[in-house]
Amino acid sequence: MNTYDVIRKPIITEKATMASEANAVVFEVAIDANKPQIKSAVEELFGVKVRAVNTAITKGKSKRFRGRMGRRKDVKKAYVTLEEGNTIDVTTGL
Repeated sequence: MNTYDVIRKPIITEKATMASEANAVVFEVAIDANKPQIKSAVEELFGVKVRAVNTAITKGKSKRFRGRMGRRKDVKKAYVTLEEGNTIDVTTGL
């Protein structure tokens, strides 16, 4: 899997901003990516040292689309904790 396939986009929410105070960054990642792949992709793309990777899968909601019931896709998030002295500014982009 390519490093650009592993990391989809950064997640910028209130909870993700609170995590950045603890030297962590939140990314949306591919649903089949594992923790070592996420760690190597972040280290390669941003040139930082990663201490830990925690993942969470958010199940998709059942919603109504054009009068019919549908389902949103499941989303996998990765909380990437960085080593001391390393930072990633997700507001500027890649």
